[in-house]
Amino acid sequence: MESTLSREVIINKRILRFLAVAVFITLITLSAFVRIPLPLTPVPLTLQTLFVLLSGALLGRRLGVFAQVGYLVLGLTGFQVFTGLGSGSLYLFGPTGGYIVGFVLASFFTGSLFSEGKPNRRNTLLKFLCADFIILFSGMLWLKVALSCSFSQAFLLAFLPFVPGDLLKVMFATVVFDKIHSRIKASLY
Repeated sequence: MESTLSREVIINKRILRFLAVAVFITLITLSAFVRIPLPLTPVPLTLQTLFVLLSGALLGRRLGVFAQVGYLVLGLTGFQVFTGLGSGSLYLFGPTGGYIVGFVLASFFTGSLFSEGKPNRRNTLLKFLCADFIILFSGMLWLKVALSCSFSQAFLLAFLPFVPGDLLKVMFATVVFDKIHSRIKASLY
């Protein structure tokens, strides 16, 4: 009886992986609705980067990218999952398009970084900071193109305003990762 109770309820790892990707698509979508407009920039602050970072770190590079691509495909097919109830391919040409592309890159990068070695809090924080930089840099480059502005203007509009909030999200992601990563990895792999 005891051995029956200690076994996992869901044994099929494929189902667990599918559910994990679906959960992160949902979290990224819901976090797009936590939207704080910032002065002097057309891009709002959202909680999405928190879940993008965690998706790569917890799910791994392949499943993390699937979660980001799934989110992107939902938005491109007309579901209003982007910030401000946005959807469609034209949304990607707006001011936040570069950040969404950065989500895919950062999730891949994060998953790659966390695939090796035993994580400690300092290294986890540094890895999340690097991945967050990818998101901010992608957004900055895209905004430079979209607004035809200089690098310094793009930095002031698309990078610098997000640093304080993203530092908080990176610290929170580090704490969450430290608390649950071993359980998630054991369940999925």
